[in-house]
Amino acid sequence: MSEPNRQAIVEELLPEATRQLIRSADSLTDEEYAAPSGLPGWTRGHVLAHLALNAEGLAAALRGILEGTRTTMYASQEARDGDIEALAAEGPSEIRTRLLGATTELADALDALPEDQWDTTFDRTPGGRTNVADDVPRMRLQEVEIHHADLAASYSYDGWTPAFATILLDGMRPRDEAAGAFQVRASDLGRTWAFGDGGPTVTGTGGALGWWLTGRGTGEGLTSDSGTLPQIGAW
Repeated sequence: MSEPNRQAIVEELLPEATRQLIRSADSLTDEEYAAPSGLPGWTRGHVLAHLALNAEGLAAALRGILEGTRTTMYASQEARDGDIEALAAEGPSEIRTRLLGATTELADALDALPEDQWDTTFDRTPGGRTNVADDVPRMRLQEVEIHHADLAASYSYDGWTPAFATILLDGMRPRDEAAGAFQVRASDLGRTWAFGDGGPTVTGTGGALGWWLTGRGTGEGLTSDSGTLPQIGAW
């Protein structure tokens, strides 16, 4: 990610997306925390617990870089999953507190990392996927915006800004090889993205395309010049 893009995300998109998420979390009643989210098997409390723990993990990884000690985001995939379940079980008050504290920790860690350390890497889990510190703002923005919509409350992909929709589509790759080659054309962004050579063109708003490409929904609001939408795997 180039310096201008990273700074734009940190200074504009990510803080505002975070504020909107916190407002949504604060507006939900305790009963609404226990209601199903848009993600199978997860309540809204699970989604918000995940977002709190994701921010804590990213902040810890960045602090590890700053302190010269390589630190993973999560101790393991199993630990990550167990921590989400445990925090979700703590209830709305604890989830809200952890979420607010974690977003502050991450903002502070992003501010503290020197420019010459943005190319340093860290692992998601021991031996797992490697990430570059420079990509943390985009990673977190995607987590916040997509999972905010996953709450299935007052926010949806229709609320995504054109800037975020563009960032999301720029980084998307289909997860299912059965999808084959295709293109997507964002009618509101005036851009087309190619996934392979040739194939049908799927048209819709940038938000609707991004939602579909993450394996969510059924392609609401999208059209394909072949008459059918390619098969998209889960994100």
